[in-house]
Amino acid sequence: MTISETRPDELPLTMTPAPRAPRPRIAVIVLTQCTRPTELTRALASVRAQEGVDAHLVLLVNGAAPPDPAPVDQLLVLPENVGIPAGRNIAAAACDADVLVFLDDDAELQGTNHLAAILARFDADPELGAMAVRIVDEQGSTQRRHVPRVGGGSADRSGAVTHFIGATCAVRAEAFMDLGGFDPRFFYAMEESDLAWRLLDHRWSIWYSADLTSYHPRTLPSRHPDHVRLQARNRMWMAWRSLPAPLLLAYLLTWLLVPALRREPVREVLAGYREGWADRPVRHPMRWRTVATMTRLGRPPVL
Repeated sequence: MTISETRPDELPLTMTPAPRAPRPRIAVIVLTQCTRPTELTRALASVRAQEGVDAHLVLLVNGAAPPDPAPVDQLLVLPENVGIPAGRNIAAAACDADVLVFLDDDAELQGTNHLAAILARFDADPELGAMAVRIVDEQGSTQRRHVPRVGGGSADRSGAVTHFIGATCAVRAEAFMDLGGFDPRFFYAMEESDLAWRLLDHRWSIWYSADLTSYHPRTLPSRHPDHVRLQARNRMWMAWRSLPAPLLLAYLLTWLLVPALRREPVREVLAGYREGWADRPVRHPMRWRTVATMTRLGRPPVL
């Protein structure tokens, strides 16, 4: 995705109506700017290859000309790039399914039973709010930043976690809609973590399935020139909205120190913090019970 911010307010939307069919239990949403046609073709094919489930495939073109033809059930076309969170919200609102799966346009489901397995887990656990799968690269490895736990040594261990990775993830539609979906202001980065905190605080759980895998090429956040500032701004918004006062400063200091240790420009972090502070969201601090749950799961909300 090109990082070029456009507010999603009142944008006209072109869409092809979904064909009349039985209501799907699961919908797969793919956002694209049509800059990776080969990868997009593979992503859509990996959805079409799924067995044991009737998935509704939605493609949202975010500020670009749509592919022709588009082998999907529903095509949504936005005239401007509204960002990843807003684009996914728009696509989700156009669906009528129990479970929403978000798949990057350069990701591929690595098995033909994955959607059926995801749906079965949501059916088995009525408190499950979101689900992550294992992200693997060209070497079959999982990057540390794609492991939804502290550190990168537990990529092959399934279990309850405190957040999920957006490259391939699933969210219960009821929970997603009740919480207003992703924060559209985030545009890029941290929107999944922000939603995860809100899900946990509303007593939904998050599960990581290491036995289900999705391919995503090895990439670095630095490929986006504004990633440090945007991440810092979004962390400020997330922390201000959701963290109790005693944890707020600790979180922001932690994520000032981490970029410094990574030799990222601290001035960009501070610029992001200033930008976020100038336009703060309404505060809804999470309950201390949620803090305790996250701590028990190995990631207190200061990390």
